[in-house]
Amino acid sequence: MSRGVDTGVMETGGFHKINVDPFAKGFDMGLAKPLSRSVRLNGFSTCLRLEQIYWNILTEIARINACSVSALLSYVDREVHLRYGGVKNFSGLVRVVCVVHLLKGRATSPTPE
Repeated sequence: MSRGVDTGVMETGGFHKINVDPFAKGFDMGLAKPLSRSVRLNGFSTCLRLEQIYWNILTEIARINACSVSALLSYVDREVHLRYGGVKNFSGLVRVVCVVHLLKGRATSPTPE
């Protein structure tokens, strides 16, 4: 099967035209590259593997909270244990925390008139 230049999403029977191209001009595939970092979570060293975009978002959240990324992640780890008894996939939780942060920012941003 050959690939066309259509920016549609594959549906049964053909392509569906989409309105917002996720690969907008200037899209940086480097942000999708996984990056492992050694972090301390509540005094314990561990390695966390996340895509670069999530490290960028974590850095922003840490800056807003005037703390380090390790301190932010320690807080997330501690709170998930206290509130929910832990989580099986900490990396997945961190990704969700990042997305929720971005969505909350969109919800509180003023809409252009």
